[in-house]
Amino acid sequence: MRTVVVVGASLAGLYAARELRAQGFDGRLVVIGAEPHAPYDRPPLSKGFLTGTADEEQLALADEEETAELAAEWLLGARARALDARGRTVVLDDGRTVAGDGVVIATGAAARRLPGPPLAGVHTLRTLDDARALRKELARGPQRVVVIGGGFIGAETASSCAALGHDVTVVEAAPLPLTAQLGPEMASVCAGLHARGGAELLTGVGVAGLRGAAGRSVTGVELADGRLLPADVVVVGIGATPRTDWLAGSPLAVDDGVLCDDGCVTALHQVVAVGDVARVGGVRAEHWTSATEQPRTAVRNLLAGHTVETAHSLPYFWSDQYGSRIQFAGRRSDGDTVRIVEGSPDDLGGGPTAGTRGQGLLAVYERAGRTTAVLAIDRARPFMKVRRGLAADRAAAELAAV
Repeated sequence: MRTVVVVGASLAGLYAARELRAQGFDGRLVVIGAEPHAPYDRPPLSKGFLTGTADEEQLALADEEETAELAAEWLLGARARALDARGRTVVLDDGRTVAGDGVVIATGAAARRLPGPPLAGVHTLRTLDDARALRKELARGPQRVVVIGGGFIGAETASSCAALGHDVTVVEAAPLPLTAQLGPEMASVCAGLHARGGAELLTGVGVAGLRGAAGRSVTGVELADGRLLPADVVVVGIGATPRTDWLAGSPLAVDDGVLCDDGCVTALHQVVAVGDVARVGGVRAEHWTSATEQPRTAVRNLLAGHTVETAHSLPYFWSDQYGSRIQFAGRRSDGDTVRIVEGSPDDLGGGPTAGTRGQGLLAVYERAGRTTAVLAIDRARPFMKVRRGLAADRAAAELAAV
Protein backbone atom coordinates (compact mmCIF):
# COMPACT_ATOMS: atom_id res chain seq x y z
CA MET A 1 0.00 0.00 0.00
CA ARG A 2 1.21 3.47 -0.88
CA THR A 3 -1.58 5.58 0.63
CA VAL A 4 -3.93 4.95 3.56
CA VAL A 5 -6.80 7.31 4.38
CA VAL A 6 -8.12 7.43 7.95
CA VAL A 7 -11.60 8.98 8.06
CA GLY A 8 -12.09 10.28 11.58
CA ALA A 9 -9.59 12.22 13.68
CA SER A 10 -10.75 11.33 17.17
CA LEU A 11 -9.50 8.58 19.50
CA ALA A 12 -9.96 5.56 17.19
CA GLY A 13 -8.61 7.44 14.17
CA LEU A 14 -5.51 8.59 16.03
CA TYR A 15 -4.84 5.07 17.32
CA ALA A 16 -5.23 3.71 13.80
CA ALA A 17 -2.67 6.22 12.54
CA ARG A 18 -0.30 5.23 15.33
CA GLU A 19 -0.74 1.54 14.53
CA LEU A 20 -0.08 2.08 10.83
CA ARG A 21 3.32 3.59 11.61
CA ALA A 22 4.06 1.10 14.39
CA GLN A 23 3.30 -1.82 12.07
CA GLY A 24 5.66 -0.57 9.39
CA PHE A 25 3.51 1.43 6.99
CA ASP A 26 5.77 4.17 5.65
CA GLY A 27 3.62 5.50 2.82
CA ARG A 28 1.35 8.51 2.58
CA LEU A 29 -1.01 8.77 5.55
CA VAL A 30 -4.00 11.12 5.37
CA VAL A 31 -6.24 11.74 8.41
CA ILE A 32 -9.61 13.42 7.79
CA GLY A 33 -11.51 15.00 10.68
CA ALA A 34 -14.95 16.61 10.58
CA GLU A 35 -14.12 18.78 13.59
CA PRO A 36 -11.53 21.57 13.32
CA HIS A 37 -9.78 20.35 16.47
CA ALA A 38 -6.75 18.09 16.75
CA PRO A 39 -7.54 14.71 18.40
CA TYR A 40 -8.78 15.16 21.96
CA ASP A 41 -10.04 12.92 24.75
CA ARG A 42 -13.83 12.86 25.14
CA PRO A 43 -14.39 11.26 28.59
CA PRO A 44 -13.22 14.38 30.51
CA LEU A 45 -15.77 16.55 28.68
CA SER A 46 -18.57 15.50 31.04
CA LYS A 47 -16.31 15.53 34.08
CA GLY A 48 -13.19 17.63 34.69
CA PHE A 49 -13.61 19.91 31.70
CA LEU A 50 -17.23 20.69 32.57
CA THR A 51 -16.38 21.49 36.19
CA GLY A 52 -13.36 23.57 35.23
CA THR A 53 -10.70 21.34 36.78
CA ALA A 54 -9.29 20.39 33.35
CA ASP A 55 -8.47 22.77 30.51
CA GLU A 56 -8.36 22.17 26.79
CA GLU A 57 -4.61 21.56 26.74
CA GLN A 58 -5.14 18.57 29.03
CA LEU A 59 -7.60 17.05 26.58
CA ALA A 60 -5.02 16.70 23.80
CA LEU A 61 -4.33 13.09 22.82
CA ALA A 62 -1.04 13.80 21.05
CA ASP A 63 1.62 16.47 21.50
CA GLU A 64 3.35 18.29 18.67
CA GLU A 65 6.33 15.92 18.72
CA GLU A 66 4.21 12.78 18.28
CA THR A 67 2.07 14.46 15.64
CA ALA A 68 5.20 15.28 13.69
CA GLU A 69 6.52 11.73 14.04
CA LEU A 70 3.33 10.34 12.50
CA ALA A 71 4.15 12.28 9.33
CA ALA A 72 0.46 12.43 8.43
CA GLU A 73 -1.49 14.92 6.37
CA TRP A 74 -4.23 16.29 8.61
CA LEU A 75 -7.40 17.51 6.89
CA LEU A 76 -9.34 18.94 9.85
CA GLY A 77 -12.70 20.65 9.59
CA ALA A 78 -13.38 18.49 6.53
CA ARG A 79 -16.41 16.21 6.65
CA ALA A 80 -16.53 13.08 4.49
CA ARG A 81 -19.51 13.04 2.13
CA ALA A 82 -19.11 9.77 0.24
CA LEU A 83 -16.98 6.69 -0.41
CA ASP A 84 -16.68 5.54 -4.00
CA ALA A 85 -17.90 2.17 -5.19
CA ARG A 86 -14.44 0.59 -5.01
CA GLY A 87 -13.88 1.87 -1.49
CA ARG A 88 -10.69 3.70 -2.45
CA THR A 89 -11.69 7.36 -2.77
CA VAL A 90 -13.20 9.56 -0.08
CA VAL A 91 -15.23 12.57 -1.25
CA LEU A 92 -15.32 15.58 1.08
CA ASP A 93 -18.13 18.08 1.59
CA ASP A 94 -16.16 20.79 -0.20
CA GLY A 95 -15.78 18.61 -3.29
CA ARG A 96 -12.19 17.54 -2.74
CA THR A 97 -11.33 13.86 -3.15
CA VAL A 98 -8.71 11.80 -1.35
CA ALA A 99 -7.70 8.52 -2.97
CA GLY A 100 -5.93 5.68 -1.20
CA ASP A 101 -5.10 2.00 -1.38
CA GLY A 102 -6.65 1.43 2.03
CA VAL A 103 -9.28 3.19 4.13
CA VAL A 104 -9.85 3.15 7.90
CA ILE A 105 -13.34 4.28 8.89
CA ALA A 106 -13.32 5.90 12.34
CA THR A 107 -16.11 8.46 12.03
CA GLY A 108 -17.57 7.70 15.46
CA ALA A 109 -21.11 8.56 16.46
CA ALA A 110 -23.30 11.64 16.82
CA ALA A 111 -25.46 12.53 19.81
CA ARG A 112 -29.16 11.85 19.41
CA ARG A 113 -31.35 14.93 19.67
CA LEU A 114 -34.96 15.49 20.64
CA PRO A 115 -37.33 16.41 17.81
CA GLY A 116 -38.64 19.95 17.65
CA PRO A 117 -37.38 23.46 16.93
CA PRO A 118 -34.06 24.48 18.47
CA LEU A 119 -34.19 26.30 21.82
CA ALA A 120 -31.44 28.19 23.60
CA GLY A 121 -30.33 26.39 26.72
CA VAL A 122 -30.74 22.89 25.24
CA HIS A 123 -27.49 20.98 24.90
CA THR A 124 -26.00 17.66 23.92
CA LEU A 125 -22.55 16.64 25.14
CA ARG A 126 -20.49 14.79 22.58
CA THR A 127 -17.91 17.20 21.18
CA LEU A 128 -15.52 19.81 22.50
CA ASP A 129 -17.74 22.54 21.09
CA ASP A 130 -20.72 21.02 22.91
CA ALA A 131 -18.78 21.04 26.17
CA ARG A 132 -17.58 24.61 25.66
CA ALA A 133 -21.15 25.84 25.19
CA LEU A 134 -22.52 23.98 28.20
CA ARG A 135 -19.61 24.97 30.42
CA LYS A 136 -20.14 28.64 29.53
CA GLU A 137 -23.84 28.46 30.36
CA LEU A 138 -23.27 26.70 33.68
CA ALA A 139 -20.79 29.42 34.69
CA ARG A 140 -23.54 32.07 34.70
CA GLY A 141 -24.69 31.12 38.19
CA PRO A 142 -27.11 28.64 39.80
CA GLN A 143 -29.36 27.03 37.20
CA ARG A 144 -32.24 24.57 37.18
CA VAL A 145 -30.74 21.76 35.14
CA VAL A 146 -32.75 18.87 33.71
CA VAL A 147 -30.75 15.98 32.27
CA ILE A 148 -32.74 13.76 29.93
CA GLY A 149 -31.29 10.24 30.02
CA GLY A 150 -29.66 8.44 32.92
CA GLY A 151 -26.95 6.60 31.00
CA PHE A 152 -23.26 7.22 31.52
CA ILE A 153 -23.11 10.60 29.79
CA GLY A 154 -26.29 11.78 31.50
CA ALA A 155 -25.18 10.59 34.93
CA GLU A 156 -21.70 12.07 34.59
CA THR A 157 -23.09 15.40 33.41
CA ALA A 158 -25.62 15.46 36.24
CA SER A 159 -22.82 14.71 38.69
CA SER A 160 -20.73 17.60 37.37
CA CYS A 161 -23.69 19.99 37.45
CA ALA A 162 -24.47 19.00 41.04
CA ALA A 163 -20.83 19.50 42.02
CA LEU A 164 -21.06 23.03 40.59
CA GLY A 165 -24.02 23.77 42.84
CA HIS A 166 -26.86 23.59 40.34
CA ASP A 167 -30.33 22.18 41.02
CA VAL A 168 -30.27 18.93 39.04
CA THR A 169 -33.03 16.55 37.98
CA VAL A 170 -32.36 13.43 35.89
CA VAL A 171 -35.20 11.96 33.83
CA GLU A 172 -34.91 8.32 32.75
CA ALA A 173 -37.61 6.57 30.71
CA ALA A 174 -36.62 3.08 31.89
CA PRO A 175 -37.49 1.80 35.37
CA LEU A 176 -33.79 2.10 36.23
CA PRO A 177 -30.84 3.65 34.40
CA LEU A 178 -28.01 1.37 33.21
CA THR A 179 -30.05 -1.84 33.56
CA ALA A 180 -28.93 -3.11 30.15
CA GLN A 181 -25.28 -2.72 31.11
CA LEU A 182 -25.33 -3.71 34.79
CA GLY A 183 -28.50 -5.75 35.37
CA PRO A 184 -31.32 -4.63 37.67
CA GLU A 185 -29.63 -5.37 41.00
CA MET A 186 -26.51 -3.30 40.40
CA ALA A 187 -28.37 -0.68 38.35
CA SER A 188 -30.45 -0.05 41.46
CA VAL A 189 -27.29 0.43 43.51
CA CYS A 190 -25.81 2.89 41.03
CA ALA A 191 -29.10 4.76 40.81
CA GLY A 192 -28.69 5.51 44.50
CA LEU A 193 -25.61 7.59 43.73
CA HIS A 194 -27.81 10.37 42.35
CA ALA A 195 -29.53 10.93 45.69
CA ARG A 196 -26.23 10.74 47.55
CA GLY A 197 -24.84 13.34 45.17
CA GLY A 198 -27.71 15.77 45.61
CA ALA A 199 -29.56 15.16 42.31
CA GLU A 200 -33.15 14.03 41.90
CA LEU A 201 -33.74 10.96 39.74
CA LEU A 202 -37.13 10.42 38.07
CA THR A 203 -37.49 6.99 36.44
CA GLY A 204 -40.13 5.19 34.40
CA VAL A 205 -41.31 8.33 32.65
CA GLY A 206 -40.59 9.70 29.19
CA VAL A 207 -40.34 13.23 27.87
CA ALA A 208 -43.29 14.60 25.90
CA GLY A 209 -41.53 17.76 24.80
CA LEU A 210 -39.71 20.93 25.73
CA ARG A 211 -41.31 24.24 26.62
CA GLY A 212 -39.82 27.47 25.37
CA ALA A 213 -40.25 31.18 26.04
CA ALA A 214 -41.07 33.78 23.43
CA GLY A 215 -37.35 34.47 23.09
CA ARG A 216 -36.82 30.83 22.10
CA SER A 217 -35.11 29.85 25.36
CA VAL A 218 -36.05 26.64 27.12
CA THR A 219 -38.23 27.09 30.20
CA GLY A 220 -39.23 23.56 31.06
CA VAL A 221 -39.45 19.86 30.26
CA GLU A 222 -42.91 18.33 29.86
CA LEU A 223 -43.07 14.71 30.95
CA ALA A 224 -45.27 12.03 29.42
CA ASP A 225 -47.34 11.84 32.62
CA GLY A 226 -48.22 15.54 32.42
CA ARG A 227 -45.74 16.91 34.92
CA LEU A 228 -43.76 20.00 33.97
CA LEU A 229 -40.20 20.42 35.22
CA PRO A 230 -38.97 24.04 35.22
CA ALA A 231 -35.60 24.26 33.50
CA ASP A 232 -33.03 26.90 32.65
CA VAL A 233 -30.68 24.35 31.09
CA VAL A 234 -31.54 21.00 29.49
CA VAL A 235 -28.93 18.38 28.64
CA VAL A 236 -30.07 15.64 26.27
CA GLY A 237 -28.18 12.40 26.89
CA ILE A 238 -30.26 9.79 25.07
CA GLY A 239 -27.51 7.95 23.28
CA ALA A 240 -25.70 8.28 19.98
CA THR A 241 -26.05 7.07 16.41
CA PRO A 242 -23.06 5.89 14.35
CA ARG A 243 -21.94 8.31 11.64
CA THR A 244 -22.61 6.18 8.58
CA ASP A 245 -24.76 8.52 6.48
CA TRP A 246 -21.79 9.39 4.26
CA LEU A 247 -21.50 5.73 3.25
CA ALA A 248 -24.88 5.67 1.47
CA GLY A 249 -24.38 4.27 -2.01
CA SER A 250 -21.11 2.53 -1.16
CA PRO A 251 -20.76 -1.27 -1.20
CA LEU A 252 -20.42 -1.36 2.59
CA ALA A 253 -23.20 -2.93 4.66
CA VAL A 254 -24.55 -0.62 7.35
CA ASP A 255 -26.87 -1.60 10.20
CA ASP A 256 -26.39 0.35 13.44
CA GLY A 257 -22.79 0.81 12.39
CA VAL A 258 -20.48 -0.44 9.66
CA LEU A 259 -20.75 -4.23 9.53
CA CYS A 260 -17.36 -5.91 9.95
CA ASP A 261 -16.09 -9.40 10.56
CA ASP A 262 -14.34 -10.29 13.81
CA GLY A 263 -11.19 -8.60 12.52
CA CYS A 264 -12.79 -5.19 11.80
CA VAL A 265 -12.71 -5.89 8.04
CA THR A 266 -15.72 -4.73 5.99
CA ALA A 267 -17.19 -6.18 2.81
CA LEU A 268 -14.21 -4.61 1.01
CA HIS A 269 -10.90 -6.08 2.15
CA GLN A 270 -9.15 -2.73 1.72
CA VAL A 271 -11.58 -0.98 4.10
CA VAL A 272 -11.66 -1.53 7.86
CA ALA A 273 -13.73 0.17 10.58
CA VAL A 274 -12.92 0.89 14.23
CA GLY A 275 -14.40 2.59 17.27
CA ASP A 276 -17.97 3.74 17.85
CA VAL A 277 -18.92 3.43 14.17
CA ALA A 278 -17.82 -0.19 13.82
CA ARG A 279 -20.07 -3.18 14.40
CA VAL A 280 -17.46 -5.88 14.86
CA GLY A 281 -18.69 -9.46 14.79
CA GLY A 282 -22.24 -8.23 15.40
CA VAL A 283 -21.36 -5.97 18.34
CA ARG A 284 -20.96 -2.20 18.38
CA ALA A 285 -19.27 -1.09 21.60
CA GLU A 286 -19.16 2.64 22.39
CA HIS A 287 -16.31 2.42 24.86
CA TRP A 288 -12.88 4.01 25.14
CA THR A 289 -11.18 0.63 25.28
CA SER A 290 -12.77 -0.56 22.04
CA ALA A 291 -11.56 2.57 20.26
CA THR A 292 -8.00 2.01 21.48
CA GLU A 293 -7.77 -1.78 21.08
CA GLN A 294 -9.53 -2.42 17.77
CA PRO A 295 -7.08 -0.39 15.60
CA ARG A 296 -4.20 -2.81 16.22
CA THR A 297 -6.17 -5.73 14.77
CA ALA A 298 -7.79 -3.66 12.04
CA VAL A 299 -4.49 -2.26 10.79
CA ARG A 300 -2.82 -5.66 10.77
CA ASN A 301 -5.63 -7.05 8.65
CA LEU A 302 -5.65 -4.01 6.37
CA LEU A 303 -1.94 -4.31 5.66
CA ALA A 304 -2.23 -8.07 5.19
CA GLY A 305 -5.06 -7.65 2.67
CA HIS A 306 -7.34 -10.11 4.50
CA THR A 307 -8.35 -11.14 8.01
CA VAL A 308 -5.42 -12.74 9.78
CA GLU A 309 -6.32 -11.69 13.32
CA THR A 310 -9.57 -11.23 15.25
CA ALA A 311 -10.46 -8.62 17.86
CA HIS A 312 -11.78 -10.34 20.96
CA SER A 313 -10.64 -8.18 23.85
CA LEU A 314 -12.53 -8.32 27.13
CA PRO A 315 -15.13 -5.52 27.25
CA TYR A 316 -14.29 -2.87 29.86
CA PHE A 317 -15.72 0.52 30.72
CA TRP A 318 -15.72 2.96 33.58
CA SER A 319 -17.70 6.00 34.72
CA ASP A 320 -17.07 8.70 37.34
CA GLN A 321 -20.22 9.81 39.15
CA TYR A 322 -20.70 11.82 42.33
CA GLY A 323 -17.19 11.19 43.59
CA SER A 324 -17.29 7.44 42.91
CA ARG A 325 -15.69 5.43 40.11
CA ILE A 326 -17.77 2.65 38.56
CA GLN A 327 -15.78 -0.02 36.68
CA PHE A 328 -17.17 -2.96 34.72
CA ALA A 329 -15.50 -5.76 32.77
CA GLY A 330 -16.80 -8.87 31.05
CA ARG A 331 -19.98 -9.91 29.27
CA ARG A 332 -23.11 -9.95 31.41
CA SER A 333 -26.22 -11.71 30.09
CA ASP A 334 -29.78 -11.77 31.34
CA GLY A 335 -30.08 -14.65 33.75
CA ASP A 336 -26.63 -14.23 35.25
CA THR A 337 -26.64 -14.14 39.02
CA VAL A 338 -24.87 -11.31 40.79
CA ARG A 339 -23.08 -11.63 44.10
CA ILE A 340 -21.49 -8.87 46.19
CA VAL A 341 -18.17 -10.25 47.41
CA GLU A 342 -16.72 -7.13 49.04
CA GLY A 343 -18.39 -4.16 50.71
CA SER A 344 -22.05 -3.27 50.43
CA PRO A 345 -24.29 -0.54 48.99
CA ASP A 346 -24.18 1.11 52.40
CA ASP A 347 -20.43 1.64 51.96
CA LEU A 348 -20.81 3.94 48.96
CA GLY A 349 -19.59 7.50 49.32
CA GLY A 350 -20.64 10.57 47.40
CA GLY A 351 -22.34 13.75 48.50
CA PRO A 352 -23.46 17.14 47.23
CA THR A 353 -19.86 18.11 46.55
CA ALA A 354 -19.14 14.81 44.75
CA GLY A 355 -15.76 14.71 46.37
CA THR A 356 -15.84 11.96 49.00
CA ARG A 357 -15.55 8.25 48.35
CA GLY A 358 -16.75 5.50 50.62
CA GLN A 359 -15.33 2.00 50.82
CA GLY A 360 -17.38 0.89 47.84
CA LEU A 361 -18.24 -2.61 46.76
CA LEU A 362 -17.18 -5.40 44.41
CA ALA A 363 -19.73 -7.66 42.70
CA VAL A 364 -19.26 -10.61 40.37
CA TYR A 365 -21.68 -11.96 37.79
CA GLU A 366 -21.86 -15.73 37.46
CA ARG A 367 -23.36 -18.28 35.07
CA ALA A 368 -23.16 -22.05 35.50
CA GLY A 369 -20.56 -21.66 38.20
CA ARG A 370 -18.26 -19.41 36.16
CA THR A 371 -17.60 -15.70 36.55
CA THR A 372 -18.74 -13.78 33.48
CA ALA A 373 -18.29 -10.17 34.57
CA VAL A 374 -17.27 -7.94 37.46
CA LEU A 375 -18.46 -4.59 38.74
CA ALA A 376 -16.64 -2.35 41.19
CA ILE A 377 -17.53 0.92 42.81
CA ASP A 378 -14.43 2.45 44.38
CA ARG A 379 -12.70 -0.94 44.64
CA ALA A 380 -10.04 -0.60 41.96
CA ARG A 381 -7.45 -3.11 43.19
CA PRO A 382 -9.70 -6.15 43.68
CA PHE A 383 -11.49 -5.23 40.47
CA MET A 384 -8.23 -5.40 38.50
CA LYS A 385 -7.49 -8.83 39.95
CA VAL A 386 -10.84 -10.24 38.82
CA ARG A 387 -10.56 -8.47 35.47
CA ARG A 388 -7.16 -10.09 34.83
CA GLY A 389 -8.66 -13.48 35.68
CA LEU A 390 -11.52 -12.94 33.23
CA ALA A 391 -9.09 -11.93 30.50
CA ALA A 392 -6.95 -15.02 31.14
CA ASP A 393 -9.99 -17.31 31.03
CA ARG A 394 -11.10 -15.72 27.76
CA ALA A 395 -7.68 -16.15 26.19
CA ALA A 396 -7.55 -19.79 27.29
CA ALA A 397 -10.99 -20.46 25.83
CA GLU A 398 -10.01 -18.89 22.49
CA LEU A 399 -6.82 -20.94 22.40
CA ALA A 400 -8.74 -24.12 23.08
CA ALA A 401 -11.13 -23.32 20.25
CA VAL A 402 -8.33 -23.07 17.68
